[in-house]
Amino acid sequence: MTRRHLSATPSRRTVVKAAAATAVAGSVLAATGARAADGPAFLHGVASGDPLPDGILLWTRVTPSPDAGPGSGLGADTPIAWEIAEDRDFTRIAARGTAVARAASDHTVKADVRGLRPATAYWFRFSAGSTVLSPVGRTRTAPAAGAAVPGIRFGVVSCANWEAGWFSPYRHLAARADLDAVLHLGDYIYEYASGSYPTQDTVVRPHAPLHEIRTLADYRLRHATYKTDTDLQALHAAHPVIAIWDDHEFANDAWSGGAENHTPGTEGSWAARVAAAKHAYFEWMPVRASTEGTVYRRLSFGGLAELHLLDLRSFRSEQASIGNGAVDDPERSITGRAQLDWLKAGLTASDARWKLVGTSVMISPVAFGALPAHLLAPLAELLGLPGEGLAVNVDQWDGYTDDRKELISHLRDHAVSDTVFLTGDIHMAWANDVPVRAATYPLSASAATEFVVTSVTSDNLDDILRAAPGTVSVVAATAVRAANRHVKWIDMDSHGYGVLDVTAERSQMDYYVVSDKTSREATASWVRSYRTRSGTQRIERADAPVR
Repeated sequence: MTRRHLSATPSRRTVVKAAAATAVAGSVLAATGARAADGPAFLHGVASGDPLPDGILLWTRVTPSPDAGPGSGLGADTPIAWEIAEDRDFTRIAARGTAVARAASDHTVKADVRGLRPATAYWFRFSAGSTVLSPVGRTRTAPAAGAAVPGIRFGVVSCANWEAGWFSPYRHLAARADLDAVLHLGDYIYEYASGSYPTQDTVVRPHAPLHEIRTLADYRLRHATYKTDTDLQALHAAHPVIAIWDDHEFANDAWSGGAENHTPGTEGSWAARVAAAKHAYFEWMPVRASTEGTVYRRLSFGGLAELHLLDLRSFRSEQASIGNGAVDDPERSITGRAQLDWLKAGLTASDARWKLVGTSVMISPVAFGALPAHLLAPLAELLGLPGEGLAVNVDQWDGYTDDRKELISHLRDHAVSDTVFLTGDIHMAWANDVPVRAATYPLSASAATEFVVTSVTSDNLDDILRAAPGTVSVVAATAVRAANRHVKWIDMDSHGYGVLDVTAERSQMDYYVVSDKTSREATASWVRSYRTRSGTQRIERADAPVR
């Protein structure tokens, strides 16, 4: 991603589980400030991720001594114990084990726990020695394969820039007891030097390190800095997180051989930088590391939904220049051949009612040429487009039209229905049909639908323009929708998160916004909901969020 109302906290389950979620958040907040003077301490919280019907991945980082900061390479290897239980008091232990927090892995620890019961909530914690305990986390396994599932519900977030604001969307999601998991669609961290993005005069809190991150130590410290945020710690302690990366986990507008924000002559080789970024990512994120060093993978939630997660940075061709026809070059790819074949085969073979695709950049085609001239420059800055006459965002699937055409044709030719793309990246909320032929829509069929969530904090159009919400953005959104009739809604003003609720009948995205990203006490409110009914491949507005 280039530099570019009704209050509600619904609960689907029980009052007991709501109290449990509050207890998790409280335990994390209380533990954050605790630091042992000379012994081990858990300063970066706990996390879980990638739920399976019989397992979950647990994560933490121990600081063995005050000098053993993230990325320092210092500190003794430290034995760690972990345990997971069916109750918060840990009287009914389901599994336990040991590991070693080593300097070679930045003292991070993962435990890939198996043998658990499906669709079950568990509590987990770590310990170092007999007296030092981590905060307590709560997680949940996925439903059994093929099981009849009445519904699943995900929090959905992307684009959290530490310097641009406070992570209150994470706090509001952590307080909910009705989520099966939280899907993070990328830009979990940002690589920029302090004051580069956003500008120095709008920085809410400075990055660490202050310089642009390039080395393994840099990426480790940046990940660690984000995980000192109490709202992010609360989110990880309350729900399993399913994450993919986008470009800022590496560098802006990354592709397989470089990035817009990387200069080989002064910043070293791109291969070395990517290796460092991936190494730190798999250390610090509750994600299972694959042998390919990628994040594309598949998770199932009973017979109701299968989640296909994409890696759209590791294998893509360099972004094209607008106007030279390269966006249509069949030799260029955003996925790489192996990943696209994997996705097509998985969608065809899936027995799940809903095929959910986590994509870090938007797949729906969008033409921007109808925008008023005074809005070209700021929107170009946001989307990474030339301000003198933008047409398409070449960092999205619009820059790789042959891959998109092949995938959409596959959906149509193989009668793959109920495919929903879940997207982040562009710091705006959208609800789109994914047309077979955008030029003739709505006469053309829609092959899928797409829900795009806005950013947690990263700058949107109003932030760049320093304009009041609902002013210039209304003009821009109206022009975009007029030129792209498959786009049903855009919110260019807000920051927040989504909640995706899936049943056999429909998939619905409820969009929530926060009152002020620069306030640590920001409130959240529901703003819009859109859904797609099973068998329709069309977006429609819903009148209220799912309770």
